Amino acid sequence: MTLIGRLWVVVGFFVAGCLVMAGGALAQAPAVEVTAGYAGFVDDATISHGVIGGLARWQVTPRLGIGPEVTYMRGPRSDRDLFVMGNVTWDLVSGGSRRPGRVVPYVLGGAGFFRHFDRFGPLSFASNEGTFTAGGGARAWVTPRVYVGGEARFGWELHTRVTGTVGVQLGRCPPAVTRGPGTRRAWR
Repeated sequence: MTLIGRLWVVVGFFVAGCLVMAGGALAQAPAVEVTAGYAGFVDDATISHGVIGGLARWQVTPRLGIGPEVTYMRGPRSDRDLFVMGNVTWDLVSGGSRRPGRVVPYVLGGAGFFRHFDRFGPLSFASNEGTFTAGGGARAWVTPRVYVGGEARFGWELHTRVTGTVGVQLGRCPPAVTRGPGTRRAWR
């Protein structure tokens, strides 16, 4: 089996393990996010990259979430990087309420697969290896379904990244409550 084949087997077992550990969390609808930002890879001088990606997150407990992430980075000239990872997030405050204005700080870690591609003159070069990232951020709820946020991470292949996020909680909204006769509905 080739190195790429072995990496896909490892990633597959990692994802399967996350799904088994998630149990009833998969019965819930996930939150999906789109991210964009900046990454700097460490070398003799920092190599700047633009970042775009997407992820899904299922809440296993009110504070613990898991899910896959795919991130694409574009560097100078033909420098390209792809991350396919599984992430674990821990909300630092209980995430029971999704009311507008609520801010939820979190820490996260992830592990998975990294593919680097570059061109040197007429020659192409690609490498694959395992990767990890760790960091933290915050989500601010704009509506009971939509949030915005930002996060900072470091990871291997040694880099730092700063991204902004827009997320949507899929599935049902939390139940509405009324404050009294003739008043507007509010979310818990």
